[in-house]
Amino acid sequence: MTAPLLDVQDLRVHYGRSDGAVRAVDGLTFFVREGEKFGLAGESGCGKSTSALAFLGLLRSPGRVVGGRILLDGVDLTRLSEQELRQLRFARISLVPQGAMNSLNPVMRVRDQIADTIAAHEPRVRRADAAVRVGALLESVGLRREVARLYPHELSGGMKQRVCIAMAIALRPRIIIADEPTSALDVVVQRQVLQTLDDVQRRLGAAVILVGHDMGVMAQFVDRIGIMYAGTLVEIGPVAEVFAEPLHPYTRLLIASLPSLGGKRELRGIPGLPPSLVSPPPGCRFQPRCPWAMDRCAARAPEAAEVRPGHWVSCFLHEAAR
Repeated sequence: MTAPLLDVQDLRVHYGRSDGAVRAVDGLTFFVREGEKFGLAGESGCGKSTSALAFLGLLRSPGRVVGGRILLDGVDLTRLSEQELRQLRFARISLVPQGAMNSLNPVMRVRDQIADTIAAHEPRVRRADAAVRVGALLESVGLRREVARLYPHELSGGMKQRVCIAMAIALRPRIIIADEPTSALDVVVQRQVLQTLDDVQRRLGAAVILVGHDMGVMAQFVDRIGIMYAGTLVEIGPVAEVFAEPLHPYTRLLIASLPSLGGKRELRGIPGLPPSLVSPPPGCRFQPRCPWAMDRCAARAPEAAEVRPGHWVSCFLHEAAR
């Protein structure tokens, strides 16, 4: 089997505080194959966006990577200088940000923002040639070329998100990280944005990591999904298999909380609150909220194991199947 495009190994990200470090990401391990669509899902505060920023080398103080490796085509991104990372961003790995309005410069026209991305990596490209590329990029995400001369405030939410996608694919990266690209959009526009992302992914042959908490969006878009809880991954598997038969209690409750069109049923919430990441509970981090918790769950954390081909879970309930 060929080596994965992105291989994250025991990644740990801490935010320093006077009362102790916040362990926002604590032992994250997964891989993404070339051309694959991988979902990183979980509730707010579980470490999804922090992980995405770590992959791109965009963490700001007091956040820092304190352990682990992030291998992109075998190159450890955690060991690169800021200048080396700048050369990789957009060219090899790019980001579709969560808040398009906050990510786009409000006083620059769309064409200048995309052209700046191209010029930063290809300084010899002539201005006229860059303008042609910008027009083609906008058309590739379903926008008219005339959008290039507009300012961000003149665009709808869906149009701004498509501009961000155009910028992310300007240099044909190998992997695109989409951090909740459909948040704050209505369901019709969400579908359009996801279809646009799917189209450009297929055209480029790039891999995509979709970060978010909307399990419905994940079910529609990704091939495999990883479920995060309190800075750790508790389950990874093919998306259809995870939805059909979730193995980890957190995944079960997360999916059970979704409304269904198949008939009326009682919606179940997840009891309790997420743990403190400064002083997480001993053992399994989900055990204080887990209806199936056992004594051993508080004693030590379960190790991730492949229960079925390609389906991994960290839970003592499945020890017999290992």
